Amino acid sequence: MTFLEINGLTKLFGGLAAVTELDISVDQGKIFGLIGPNGAGKSTVLNMISGTIKPTRGRIVFNGEEITNFPSHQRAQRGIGRVFQEDILFENFSALENVKVGLHLRSSNNFADVFFRARSTRIQEKKLNEIALSILEFVGLKEYSNEFAVNLPHGRQRLLSLAIALAIQPQLLLLDEPLTGMNPKEIEVMLTMIRSLREQRGITCMLIEHNLKAVMGLCDRIAVLNFGKKIAEGSPEEIVENQTVIEAYLGTEEDDI
Repeated sequence: MTFLEINGLTKLFGGLAAVTELDISVDQGKIFGLIGPNGAGKSTVLNMISGTIKPTRGRIVFNGEEITNFPSHQRAQRGIGRVFQEDILFENFSALENVKVGLHLRSSNNFADVFFRARSTRIQEKKLNEIALSILEFVGLKEYSNEFAVNLPHGRQRLLSLAIALAIQPQLLLLDEPLTGMNPKEIEVMLTMIRSLREQRGITCMLIEHNLKAVMGLCDRIAVLNFGKKIAEGSPEEIVENQTVIEAYLGTEEDDI
């Protein structure tokens, strides 16, 4: 059974088609890349999968269940996480506190428990603290657990965004340009981390990225969008050799891949 299946997905903004009749299938445990020029509709696709915008038509099936009309929080509850292009952090919270915010989204505490500091709440808070520290350790940020998010360099802020997304225990993780603004060392760390998500945690990933060299070395399968339409899909080797992709997107710079 296909883990994520998109059929005829279309999004119109007024009279403008941002995405047109998109069909994509993603198998569980794979890393799927979505590439294309700026304005090709890539982020719109991720927004429709995560539920931040509704498609004009089409359907989205995740893990055997149609989620096309589900709000974003219900999709998160079913295991769809998202790392946005821009880091969304509580800048004056520590790294640990940021991850605990994500964990509290699935906490069962009610207001009275928190206000009166019920024993069950104190036990749960201790457990959440342990889980948050383990997530920070996984992404390599445990030693920065008490550092304010605003004081972390860009590469570590991206890793913290990833840690927050992991707090909901995703089965599918949507990554919107995870390598943006990173230096070569930070890029290598993030690529290693994305591979570890699959190999150590079994998380399926779908990512948008303009760093073609990284995409070709990371992804199992790639779809190429141009003006909101899918113009090619295949393995990295197939995409590199696809003449339509070369002409529409890569131009004459295929040797740079």
